[in-house]
Amino acid sequence: MFFAPAVSIVTVADGVRGHADLLAGVQNIHWEPKGPFTGEVSGPLAAQAGARATLVGHSERRHLFGETDEQTARKVDAALAAGLVPVLCVGETLAEREQDQTMTVVTRQLAGALGKGAGGDDIVIAYEPVWAIGTGRNATPRDAAQVHRAIRRWLADRGITTTRVLYGGSVSLKNAAELLAEPELDGVLVGGASLDPSGWAALVRTGAA
Repeated sequence: MFFAPAVSIVTVADGVRGHADLLAGVQNIHWEPKGPFTGEVSGPLAAQAGARATLVGHSERRHLFGETDEQTARKVDAALAAGLVPVLCVGETLAEREQDQTMTVVTRQLAGALGKGAGGDDIVIAYEPVWAIGTGRNATPRDAAQVHRAIRRWLADRGITTTRVLYGGSVSLKNAAELLAEPELDGVLVGGASLDPSGWAALVRTGAA
């Protein structure tokens, strides 16, 4: 999935057309299908432009724009209604991690967005520890696996068993192979490292190996 800026969705969608294993996605949607929300992109508009997926609750949306758990729930519902795959991002800050609050925060975010069972197996979860995004630090494969297992247990307790759980947090060509070797990680959510075309291609080949 390629999560492009909204102004580039049509170009990206055209570029991946004909490749069943590649999807264009948007970085954010509004929860209403239409209305006076200047500057926002609705799920139906994103789908019309060629998007097939959307990020929901990315850490920057939560911490820079004040997005709440309630709003992520509405966006998950809106994405599903528009035929988009919601990729729900969850994760803790450094302070929360140091206070041993990782799973308290992650399960709160999961419950906030999926407490009613909305979407279930039709969504993707991305665990992105906030302290590891853009900092050059990242959770070890073992650390990530522990959180991924806990996320899967939470989902399984609600009858959700096939959801993919990705890891995001300073993923790069240097650590991708080690992370992807961990069976609990179904894939990675890559940020800054995707901006270098040759490095990104090599990272993708690492994942496919």
